Amino acid sequence: MRPQIWQPPIELSALEQSIVKRIKRAKLFTFLRQYRHQLFDEEFQQELSKLYADSAKGQPPVPPAQLALATILQAYTGATEAEAIEALVMDRRWQLVLDCIDCEKAPFSQATLVRFRSALIIQGLDRRLIERTVELAEQTKGFGSRQLRAALDSSPLWGASKVEDTYNLLGHALKKAIGVIASQQGRELVEVANDIGVDIVASSSLKAALDLNWDDPDEKNLALGIVLDAIDRVETFAQAQPENVEHPQVRRALSTARLIEAQDVEVDADGEIKLLKGVAKERRISIEDEEMRHGRKSKSQRFDGYKRHVLRDLDNGLVRAVGITRANVPEASVTDAIATDLKHQQVNLVELHIDRAYLSSSLVQNRSDELTIYCKAWQVRNGKKFTKTAFSLDWDNQTISCPNGVTLPFSVGGKVQFPKNICTTCPLRERCTTSKSGRSVSIHPDEPLFQELKQRQLTPAGRAKLRERVAVEHSLSHIGRWQGEQARYVGSRKNLFDLRRIAVVHNLHVLAKIFTHTTEQSITLS
Repeated sequence: MRPQIWQPPIELSALEQSIVKRIKRAKLFTFLRQYRHQLFDEEFQQELSKLYADSAKGQPPVPPAQLALATILQAYTGATEAEAIEALVMDRRWQLVLDCIDCEKAPFSQATLVRFRSALIIQGLDRRLIERTVELAEQTKGFGSRQLRAALDSSPLWGASKVEDTYNLLGHALKKAIGVIASQQGRELVEVANDIGVDIVASSSLKAALDLNWDDPDEKNLALGIVLDAIDRVETFAQAQPENVEHPQVRRALSTARLIEAQDVEVDADGEIKLLKGVAKERRISIEDEEMRHGRKSKSQRFDGYKRHVLRDLDNGLVRAVGITRANVPEASVTDAIATDLKHQQVNLVELHIDRAYLSSSLVQNRSDELTIYCKAWQVRNGKKFTKTAFSLDWDNQTISCPNGVTLPFSVGGKVQFPKNICTTCPLRERCTTSKSGRSVSIHPDEPLFQELKQRQLTPAGRAKLRERVAVEHSLSHIGRWQGEQARYVGSRKNLFDLRRIAVVHNLHVLAKIFTHTTEQSITLS
C-alpha cells in the first residue's frame, strides 16, 4: 500500500512558536519546521512513495517525508536509528520538525527507519535528496543558471571496521566461519573449535593463544604455518558437514581467509612459509568491511578506508554531487559517478576547478570545447637547465623551437629528439642538456591543456581564478564536521548514502542564507 501525502501544518502554533524561541543553537530544526512543506512538496512525496509497493492490503506506510526528515536530522546530529527514535519522544526539537510534539510514542519504529534507509539506497533515491535542495534553491530565484561553475576535491574518510595484521585477519575469518557452523549445530563456538582441533581460533586473542616470541622471525613464520594449518582443518570439517558446506557465510569467510593467504603469504626457495614483502595492490585490510583499503592523501599522510569527494557550485555554495571511492584508487575514478549525478540535474558544466589528481579523469579527458579546466600546473624541474617551458610550441604548424631557434616538427603524444650534431655545437648547450644524444622533449597527449594551465598562472587574473577552488575545501571542512573523520557504515554504498545526507545538511545551511537574502528573514543556522 502506498503512503498518504503528509500534510503537516504550515503556520506555527503558539506552542511551536514558544519552542522556536527557545532554540538558541542548532537552528536547522527551526529552518526545517518552517520549510518542510516546500522541501517535501506533494510532487516529491509522490516520488518517494514509489519506495512502497502498490497494494490494497496492509496498513498505510509511514509517510516517507517524515522518515526523510528524520534521516536528515540523523545526519545533522550524528544520531543512530535507536537514538533518533528516543529523540522523537524526548527532544522537542525533533518533535517540532516531525509534527509530533509531546508524543509519548514515536510515530514510527527503529526498524521502519532502517528499512527506509535501505529502500533509499536500493532505489538510488538518496541522490534525489541533494537534487531537491538544488530545486528548492532554484524556486527562490536566488539562482537559476544552468551554466555550472564547480570545484571538486576530496578528503580521507577512515573506515568503520577494525584494521588487522595478517595473523589476526586469518584468525578473524576462521572465527566467523566456525561461529556460523556452531550456530547451525546449536553448539558453542569453543566446543566446535575443539572438535576441529583449532582451539587457538576460539581464544579472545589469537596471538596470546599462540604464545610465541613475536620479535623472532622464525617463530613468526611458525605461527603463520599454524594458522594456515587451521584453515585446512576448518575447510575439511566444513566439507564433511552437508548442512553447512553450502552456507554462504561459511563459504565467504573461508574464501576471505584464502584470499588473505594469497595476498600476504609466500613460500621461499627453501620451502619456508613467510609473510610476503610489500603490499598487494588490492590487499584486504579488514574482515568486516571488504572494501576498506590502505590509502594516502599525501606522501606523509596515510589512512585506511575511503575517500569522500565533493563537487561544490562556486556561484551559490551548494554541493551538487558527492562520491565515495576506496582509499587506494586514484581520485579521478569518481568522476564518472559525479558526471551521472550532474546529468540528472540537467546542468551544463562550463568551469571545473580541480587539483592535479583529477587531471586524468573522464571529465577532463572527454571534456567539451565549452568546458574550461582550472588547475595548478605541474611544476617542471630541470635543475639549472632549460625547462620545457623555454621551448616554443606552434600548434598550428605543429613545430617546436628550442631556445636557440632550432625548429623541428612534433606529434602529440610523441617525443622530439634534437639532432646530436646541432646540440653539440649549440652555444646554449651547457644551459640545455648534458646528454651526448642531444636534448629531447616529450609532447604529452594533453599538452595543449598543460600549456594553457601554465600560461594562466603567469597573470594575476589567472592566479585569482585558481584561488576560487579554496571554496570546495571549506565545504569539505563543514561536511567533515558533521560526518566526522570516521565512516559510520560498512561498505562504500552505505557511506555514499551517509555522505549524501550530510551534503543535504550542508545545502540546507546554504538555503537558509538564500532564503534570508530573498525573503529578508533573520535565520542563521549553527
